Amino acid sequence: MRIIPAIDIIDGKCVRLSKGDYNTKKIYNEHPLEVAKEFEAHGIEHLHLVDLDGAKSKHIVNYKVLEAIASKTSLKVDFGGGLKSDEDLKIAFESGANQITGGSIAVKEPEIFENWINTYGNDKIILGADADKEKVAISGWQEESEEKLVPFIAKYLQKGIEYVICTDISKDGMLEGPSFDLYKRIIENSEKIKLIASGGISTFDELPKLADIGCEGTIIGKAIYEGRISLKQLENYILNK
Repeated sequence: MRIIPAIDIIDGKCVRLSKGDYNTKKIYNEHPLEVAKEFEAHGIEHLHLVDLDGAKSKHIVNYKVLEAIASKTSLKVDFGGGLKSDEDLKIAFESGANQITGGSIAVKEPEIFENWINTYGNDKIILGADADKEKVAISGWQEESEEKLVPFIAKYLQKGIEYVICTDISKDGMLEGPSFDLYKRIIENSEKIKLIASGGISTFDELPKLADIGCEGTIIGKAIYEGRISLKQLENYILNK
């Protein structure tokens, strides 16, 4: 299972929210590149970079942070937050993104998102399926759609998507453990899915459980920043898997 630390960006700084609430913002580092370099120094190869300003303003904002990390580390960055147009996507890839994550766009403008899958390939486009009470949330989690999570994922698997990031918003940033049952159900109902678990991870012991369920990757945020999971533990996990 791939280990994918998260860096969330507001005003160019590394922050974390709880349950996607911008009022709970906590700044952990004013220099995201420093954080990314520290991850790289511990053998981490992947990074989940979220443009929270972009998610709120509905267009890419913090692409300069992406550019700095992509050009000054060897991390493979998946980038999301506010990607709403072909131009946004072009900027993200030109700034060094290895993959992009589309969430709201997949709900609101499925034709555009399907075109991205067909144009760039399913190894470059990730479906962001973030849910609250199993309804897909959009617009930086500020809105709830009528899309039910499991059928929504199934629909896009049929359209060629392989990589899916699923966040249970009620767990995000709460350090109370991930939604094991939800991830298990998604994997059991989805052929050929590469599911990346996100939200709620609080201890190192949860990682082998996610791997056993069949998750292809897991995104870890606050647990790293709050010292619940050390980078040394993650380094050893990567070396020994």
